[in-house]
Amino acid sequence: MAKTKLLFSTPLYHASLADSGNFDMGELEKSCWSIAQDDEAGQKWCDENNYPGYTSYASLSDLTWRSPFFEELKNLLDLHVKTFVEELDFDLEGRNLKLEDLWINILPEGGNHSAHIHPNSVISGTTYISMPSGSSAIKFEDPRHSMMMAAPSRIKDAKEYLKPFIYVNPSVGDVLLWESWLRHEVPANNSSEERISISFNYSW
Repeated sequence: MAKTKLLFSTPLYHASLADSGNFDMGELEKSCWSIAQDDEAGQKWCDENNYPGYTSYASLSDLTWRSPFFEELKNLLDLHVKTFVEELDFDLEGRNLKLEDLWINILPEGGNHSAHIHPNSVISGTTYISMPSGSSAIKFEDPRHSMMMAAPSRIKDAKEYLKPFIYVNPSVGDVLLWESWLRHEVPANNSSEERISISFNYSW
């Protein structure tokens, strides 16, 4: 009897920050705006690199020191990452993954972030601070996509795990985690209001 099984899973962790404790998203959003307005180096980097909106990625590495809300956020993210690592069956040889980078992203109307991966990290992710109506989803690419040389396209209602791209529409307070080699992007923000998120990397 014929049997088909699935191989080589690409896991995506999707949860709410509230699953690991109470958190004031409003105060965190205020902190994001305050830091963005004061971060002249970050604003300059965005201008010079034609980055739409604002990111602290290239300018600040001490957000957990700058605001107690970021320190609290880091503690909650640690718990979610620990859960995800257990699901991935990683053998960490008695060590833990540690937060390496944490940065703010503010995308205005029309702003996007092109497809990329996060090299030199193990787990990457994003938590969502403000997602007004019309905010763009995050788009994940099947890691086998570049090797599907002569494959026909999939039907419109193909099973999710067979689609070449998956779009996830997170809500405020959600946290997404994935292995850092997974290519992803943020399409253009169709909202007239800013889409605010905080992204991060964990290394071994």
